[in-house]
Parts: sequence; C-alpha cells; structure tokens
Amino acid sequence: MEQQIYTIIITLLTVLTSTAAWKFYEKKLNLKAKKDEDNSKDGRLYRDDLRDRVLKLETLLGESSKEKDKMRENIVSLTSQVSRLEVEVEFLRKDNETLRAENHLLRASRM
Repeated sequence: MEQQIYTIIITLLTVLTSTAAWKFYEKKLNLKAKKDEDNSKDGRLYRDDLRDRVLKLETLLGESSKEKDKMRENIVSLTSQVSRLEVEVEFLRKDNETLRAENHLLRASRM
C-alpha cells in the first residue's frame, strides 16, 4: 500500500509539474514571439521613417537643382548686361572726350 501511495504521489507531482512546465514554456514562447513582433514593428517603423526622409531629401534636391539652374540663367543674363553696359560706357567716354576736345577747340578759336 505504501508503494502505491508513493507511486500516486510521484505520478501527481509529475503531472502537476508537467502542466506547470508546459504553461511556463508556453508563456515563454508567447513572450518571445511578442518581443520578436515588437522588434519587427520597430524595424518597419524605422524603415518607413527612412523612406519618408529619403523622399523629402529627393524633393529638396530637385528644388535646389531647379533653383541652381535659375540662378545660372540669371548670372548669364546679368553678365551679358554688364558687358553691354561696359561697351556703352566706353563709347560714352569716347564721345565725351571728343566733345571736350571740340569744346576746347571752339573756346580756343573764339579767343
């Protein structure tokens, strides 16, 4: 009889510990799966954030390229205007020198 009681107690302990062990491992696996899912979710959020940043940078790069082209056109236009004005100033200086010389001659001939 004593042998049977030991057998019953050992069997009950085995069953109870097996159930507790199963629940422990099940909870451990669930927690690990949830942790992996959270890590995966964080990775997706990080990736999506990087995509948004890349799109913004590409947009800014395109805009700055357009602005650079406009500035280049403005520089070319201003350079041509400055060249034209330099030529005009040179002609005006020559005309001014000619007129001064004529004016000087007219004053000298009146005296």
